Amino acid sequence: MSDRFAVGATAVREHVVRAEDCATHWENDLPVLATPVLLWLAEVTCMKVIGDALEPSEMTVGFKHDNAQHVAATPEGWTVTVTAEVTEVDGRMLTFAVRAHDGVEVVYRGTHVRAVIDREKFLRRFEEKVARS
Repeated sequence: MSDRFAVGATAVREHVVRAEDCATHWENDLPVLATPVLLWLAEVTCMKVIGDALEPSEMTVGFKHDNAQHVAATPEGWTVTVTAEVTEVDGRMLTFAVRAHDGVEVVYRGTHVRAVIDREKFLRRFEEKVARS
């Protein structure tokens, strides 16, 4: 599997901060980019790095965020640029270094791990769980 996912591969995603991305939508009174949205941006940027390397039967799921540091506030209307780089491939576990910059300063840095899984098996398990509830 490691030959499909190259250490050093990167992707970049730009995102303009919208009102619905702000902490005011997450039970906070500050009109700045919310941490949960920044974590989502980190995840989708990591997915972009390896998307073309996945088999049609595969998908990735977020496994963990390590050392996630939201270190500066970004106002609505500003553009955040998120960069993700594969730093380790350990079987089905892919580790990424992620950074985000808002044009003035680094606003996020951390490590994200995604697991490569079988899409059908995951969906079948999920549907069985829903059926039991």
